[in-house]
Amino acid sequence: MPVIRINAVNGSAALHGSSRTVESALQQSHTTKGPVIVMTHGYKYRPEDPNGCPHRHILSLRPSAQPWYSPSWPQQLGFGSGFSDEGLAIAFGWDARGPVWAARRRAVSAGRVLAQVITRLHHMEPGRPIHFIGHSMGVELALEALHHVPPGALGRIISMTGAAYRSRTVRALETPAGQRAELINVTSRENDLFDFLYERLIQPPRAGDRSIGAGLEAPNAVTLQIDCAATLDHLSGLVFPVAAPQRRVCHWSSYTRPGVLRVYNALLRDPDGLSLGALRQGLPPRSQRRWSRLLARPSSRRLLPFVQKAS
Repeated sequence: MPVIRINAVNGSAALHGSSRTVESALQQSHTTKGPVIVMTHGYKYRPEDPNGCPHRHILSLRPSAQPWYSPSWPQQLGFGSGFSDEGLAIAFGWDARGPVWAARRRAVSAGRVLAQVITRLHHMEPGRPIHFIGHSMGVELALEALHHVPPGALGRIISMTGAAYRSRTVRALETPAGQRAELINVTSRENDLFDFLYERLIQPPRAGDRSIGAGLEAPNAVTLQIDCAATLDHLSGLVFPVAAPQRRVCHWSSYTRPGVLRVYNALLRDPDGLSLGALRQGLPPRSQRRWSRLLARPSSRRLLPFVQKAS
């Protein structure tokens, strides 16, 4: 059972495509060894939607054919390999369709449902690491969950170009559970347009607040700007090579860029060996300014060392 598919439905957790209870599926997870990694999608996905079900696409071990490329998150994060210690993947779906502000409200509600699942897993096996990885507005689920789970229940959080405000994120990291967690804030100037639109469509918690795409300062957080050459060189030496950016504007490069999901796999499975301190060493002191990529002069493409062309 490498992947359990769970959806937030009307304020409760339900198994995707099954009448069984979530509790029964979680009880079976005792037979697996290794970490629990919760994965969730961002805007425009909705479980059971024929054109936008995440369980048929990015959260599937065997994604159905789509007109656009996207890798299987479970595969890239080490699931389905057959190894006894690969752990348990939880593919968590929620309704992210409709107006952005309505989807954001549902993300917060789904975060409370996620907290119920994480709390149950933590009580079943208190010593088992539980980590989270999410894209865009899906990061809101982890931030909300930190307000409702016990300290130590949630370990490392990877935000892939997260759609969330700085103050909201800092408040979550200041909760008892948040102080025991770690946040890896993956950003890219390729996502500047989407950060800009988010700040115009979603009212900030306080005047002048910025999205975490502009960077984040917290003792238990680190920002990785993955279209920065110095950051890519640092990740290549420390973890694994990641392809250079191919576009000026892209909302999905934080998981479609060749090599990047393998980096996340290492960060989630070896948080002690790849500590936040180790990640900070070698990084630029601050993120590049918004629009710096969009306004920059064209440059030659930087290729992975083991392929002819990154695509």
